[in-house]
Amino acid sequence: MLRIAVPNKGSLAETAHAMLTEAGYTGRRDPKDLHVIDPVGDVEFFYLRPKDIATYVGSGALDVGITGRDLLLDARMPGAREIESLGFGGSTFRFAGPPGRFLDLKDLDGHRVATAYPGLVDAYLDEHGVAVDLVPLDGAVESAVELGVADAVADVVSTGTTLRQAGLEIFGPVLLESEAVLITGADEPEGVETLLRRLRGVLVARRYVLIDYDLPVELLDDAIAVAPGIESPTISPLRDPAWVAVRVMSPRKNVNQVMDGLYAIGARAILVTEIHAARL
Repeated sequence: MLRIAVPNKGSLAETAHAMLTEAGYTGRRDPKDLHVIDPVGDVEFFYLRPKDIATYVGSGALDVGITGRDLLLDARMPGAREIESLGFGGSTFRFAGPPGRFLDLKDLDGHRVATAYPGLVDAYLDEHGVAVDLVPLDGAVESAVELGVADAVADVVSTGTTLRQAGLEIFGPVLLESEAVLITGADEPEGVETLLRRLRGVLVARRYVLIDYDLPVELLDDAIAVAPGIESPTISPLRDPAWVAVRVMSPRKNVNQVMDGLYAIGARAILVTEIHAARL
């Protein structure tokens, strides 16, 4: 039975639970449950703090886990490794300090840097040959400079508004582009391939839709140029030999533009259908 670590709270928890449910697994119904067995799916779920998941998986206590790439790198657990990105929980890590004080990464040398991710930041700065005095904090990192605890900060940035409100300016390179990832230990456990296929099927279902339409056969090449599909469209004859029915997978994000393009070249009866599960 595959043992899976799942975030029990935080920004990753709800989407991770939804993704596993869409993949056909039965998880917890009560938020207080910390251990759930799904005998049909042949898995056990362990609901843990996201920050601890890399430690449990890297030590071999659990087989696989869902956590953030940032948390995986911050744990610095040699046995834990990323095997699949899951397409949610995106975040960007940047340095910030008082306006004009720091212009480049090298300017941090010898200064104090506050962060909630000391392992991640320490490894990054070591790689770039910059020595700092790290100040580990659990939260409200942006206040560290104003309160005199640090000279600069390294933190998650979305719009940068929080940092600007604290009187800080982003500088230097991006430390990391993070998102939710599936991780495992040094050896790939039995059953992980089934889990991967299911999760990849969920990602396909979330990213793509099916488009069906009818089209005069002489316009087929033009239509395929608009919506080529993943491999190639499925084409079926209609009762009228001058027309064909076409089915194609298309990215969800621009489906309306694709429909407009198909209609403009002569396609009719254009229908879009959700994909609930997939194996490609």
